[in-house]
Amino acid sequence: MHAFPPLARHLRRMAYNNAWANHRLLGACMQLSAADFAARRCSFFPSIQATLNHNLCVDWFYLDALERELQGLPPHPDCHVFFAKDEPFADCADLRAEQQRVDQRLIRYCEAQHDDAALERPVTIARPGRPQIDTRSRLLAHLLQHQIHHRGQVHAMLAGTTVAPPQLDEFFCAGEAALRAADFAALGWQEAQVFGD
Repeated sequence: MHAFPPLARHLRRMAYNNAWANHRLLGACMQLSAADFAARRCSFFPSIQATLNHNLCVDWFYLDALERELQGLPPHPDCHVFFAKDEPFADCADLRAEQQRVDQRLIRYCEAQHDDAALERPVTIARPGRPQIDTRSRLLAHLLQHQIHHRGQVHAMLAGTTVAPPQLDEFFCAGEAALRAADFAALGWQEAQVFGD
């Protein structure tokens, strides 16, 4: 395994945390009936289904830009393609499977970052009017924060259902390894793989 400098190491661990938190949260959502998954609730987006679909679409959008820049490709010519449908998945199992695929893409992207200086390379996103230009590190931080923000909303909405919201803060502390052991086993991860260099 490569040695990661401090920022790259942190972003890599955050990518693993993102996948783990989605694993736990979507695992809980899988216990909802289809009606409860789609039911109108009080939040920024009006349902658990809508919120999780929004997170996924935004992941598609930013990961496409990050991966294109990493490969030396031009920005996607149509930024609207990732938002062609507000809710591309009505079924929680299908949404979960696609979110897992996207989360693995994010981990692979962060695994490819071995130089903190390279994280300051500019990434261009073709937006209407004028392009958006941000560094890799800023876009990764935004993508991760966006997921955290909306996962919190889903977590709160779950509290209004018969499904208990899962604990989402048992990831980083070494002393809590036993609390995430079952999830790590399900994900095929080892503590040393995620937290070691």
